[in-house]
Amino acid sequence: MKILSYRYDGLIKFGPKVKKEEAVWDVLAIQETLQVVPSFPETIVEGIANGMDFVEQMRKLTDAALKSEEPGQFKHAFSTIEWLSPIPRTPKNIIAVGRNYEDHAKEMGLQSAPENLMVFTKSPTTIAADKETLSVHANVTSSYDYEGELAVVISKKGDNIPKKLAYDHVFGYTIANDLTARDLQSKHQQFFLGKSLKGSCPMGPYLVTKDEVPEPQSLSIVTKVNGEVRQNGHTKDMIFTIEDLIAEISSLVTLEPGDVILTGTPSGVGKGFNPPKFLATGDTVKVAVEGIGTLVNRFE
Repeated sequence: MKILSYRYDGLIKFGPKVKKEEAVWDVLAIQETLQVVPSFPETIVEGIANGMDFVEQMRKLTDAALKSEEPGQFKHAFSTIEWLSPIPRTPKNIIAVGRNYEDHAKEMGLQSAPENLMVFTKSPTTIAADKETLSVHANVTSSYDYEGELAVVISKKGDNIPKKLAYDHVFGYTIANDLTARDLQSKHQQFFLGKSLKGSCPMGPYLVTKDEVPEPQSLSIVTKVNGEVRQNGHTKDMIFTIEDLIAEISSLVTLEPGDVILTGTPSGVGKGFNPPKFLATGDTVKVAVEGIGTLVNRFE
């Protein structure tokens, strides 16, 4: 199921994409009108905590809407909504993994692949949406960079999660662009400030449930800037797999429903070119992940 979050008539809503239509189901309106299930979560994070039961509830709601006298009253065309990030607000900082592709680690100056996991965080205030116009923050940085990534969304709370049970804690996947002010990163000798400028973590367009992405370690990732392919990678090349990430992170930090883990970026970031190719006003960045969609943002 492809799920999106959106604002309609001033209200934040969520729902699955209508099959074969450029529209979204208003599952909250369906439940309010038709009372299909005994209870239904009011926010997407509350729903995610129910795992695949949440998906089954939405299937029942959309089936009921299709059988109703006026199914159209429960749909909103994409042209009438404001897209939001699939997770409009995470429970805590976004958890991100650095240098998780060997070629990227080398283009960033390492001689070989890192032996240990590099983890940093981005503020929840960085979250932005597909199709949202974002700032290049020219007043504070001259080296704003892109990083296309597969993002994992957690559904089940857990500590010390064994690798073999890692996917039991996954709800699904989305696309992220881990935008980074390279000069601030260097100036402050840490990642948080340079990676937490407003709008520096657009995600979307959809949250795709894990049943529709059976092989998350077998997906292509392509990033284009103004139509030019900059990154052309594959999740099979991750140094630390999704199972590795969930197991090690949860050994030290409690994972919660709605947490987002950015799994790292392939080579081809702006800093890796000679001379560097950083973002500028007027640029458009498209990050495509196989089976999930394309995240598009314009910069000003």
